[in-house]
Amino acid sequence: MSFILYLIIGGIIGWLAGLILGRDVPGGIIGNIIAGIIGAWLGGLIFGDFGPDIAGMAIIPALIGAIILVFILSLIMKSMRKNR
Repeated sequence: MSFILYLIIGGIIGWLAGLILGRDVPGGIIGNIIAGIIGAWLGGLIFGDFGPDIAGMAIIPALIGAIILVFILSLIMKSMRKNR
């Protein structure tokens, strides 16, 4: 059950990061989940574990990490579209 909750929280974090930046995460729901989970890992590395914790994810660093990840992904996708 905790794995499912981890996936749901990851999806919500990825979705929020896309909303905050005003950019779509490539891959839809799966992309949001992946962005949220990788963003949680990235945010944990950069900022540590502070703030509220849900399903093993510190929410604030996870959201900041997901925002960074979505921003980098959008820059990569934009440059790939220019090269075509």
